[in-house]
Amino acid sequence: MALRMWASSTANALRLSTCASKSPAFRAFSTVLDDLKYASSHEWVKHDGHVATIGITDHAQDHLGELVFVELPEPGKEVKQGTGFGAVESVKATSDVNSPISGEVIEINSKLADSPGLINTSPYEEGWMIKVKPSNPSDLANLMGSKDYIKFCEEEDAAAH
Repeated sequence: MALRMWASSTANALRLSTCASKSPAFRAFSTVLDDLKYASSHEWVKHDGHVATIGITDHAQDHLGELVFVELPEPGKEVKQGTGFGAVESVKATSDVNSPISGEVIEINSKLADSPGLINTSPYEEGWMIKVKPSNPSDLANLMGSKDYIKFCEEEDAAAH
């Protein structure tokens, strides 16, 4: 109980939301950042001016386990909301990664080629995957905020068990 209270107060101080999982098979909390938007396929996007940074959520990396390989598109490639742009391979499975918004890839996180585990240790900072020049800013309206994403994760986990 004290650990849960500490985690909650720390999350509040850092402006984070936490997604508590009632299943013992999963980590107690997945981090959900308040200033990001989330897709139901567990990708996040941070829109900052004319650039959107995209990656997979803490919840997704937690379910995948240790990542051993990341496939990313080349800069200049067009991505479309809801369609795949790459893949992540873990010790458990290989999963497609979908783009939460449409646009042109302007940068990839080249560090992931040698260190795919950055997604596990820092999914929202060091583990970002691509940066996109959005072609349709209204795509963001189709995504979830942090509170809706937490509820979505809790319902999805409950339905799986």
